[in-house]
Amino acid sequence: MNIILFDKSEIQNNRVVLKDRRSKHIIKVLGSSQGDIVRTGIINGPTGTSKIISISKDSVELCTDHSGPLPEVPPTDLILALPRPIMLKRIFSQAATLGVGRIFLINANRVEKSFFSASLLQENNFYQHLLHGLEQAVDTRVPEVTIHSRFKPFVEDTLPQLNAAWNVRLVAHPGPFPLLPDSTTKLQQKKTVIAIGPEGGWVDYEIDKFQEQGFVPFSMGRRILRVDTAVPALLSQIDLLRYITS
Repeated sequence: MNIILFDKSEIQNNRVVLKDRRSKHIIKVLGSSQGDIVRTGIINGPTGTSKIISISKDSVELCTDHSGPLPEVPPTDLILALPRPIMLKRIFSQAATLGVGRIFLINANRVEKSFFSASLLQENNFYQHLLHGLEQAVDTRVPEVTIHSRFKPFVEDTLPQLNAAWNVRLVAHPGPFPLLPDSTTKLQQKKTVIAIGPEGGWVDYEIDKFQEQGFVPFSMGRRILRVDTAVPALLSQIDLLRYITS
């Protein structure tokens, strides 16, 4: 946890009292004392610092000053065929750490339909996993997550409304496609979306539908990766390409 995040509603007259895992982190991991300064931020708001006013066995009171910058919206969005819930927990945290603006969880031919009824997706039970990723990356912007249980309406109705927001549209798939660097122009800060399929990949129909919407298929190479490996690997590659082509 490299930043302590607060919901705006927790702050009263620039004071916050913590009695949860955040206070435990300040006390046990950071080893902080009264008068110490810790890095903090408001969820979906600015960053800053907070001074410890009082500290006890299980409680920490802080005086906050969030006059720092508001983190920029990440230039990458993620379309993800819904994976197994236990895997999705890791992906939420990884994606938030590496930086994505939006996550679209979609259906696909090789997605188990029961995944859409998982408790993780109910009542935003995944929210804490996104926060864990932001705490690691020192960010405050929570990725926007939407769930789409039908593939065809998503690609035929939803994608056309979104495509204008993206300069680069990519779809990952094992097969005779070019590697990622050959599939992109200079990324720089261009808004990018990447679609990653289920275990076993997309079916041909799905690849065709993405191509109709201007998505460029690419391969990660000879090795076929698990989804929870492919997501951080691809997001990292895109960030690297942005850096070396800027």
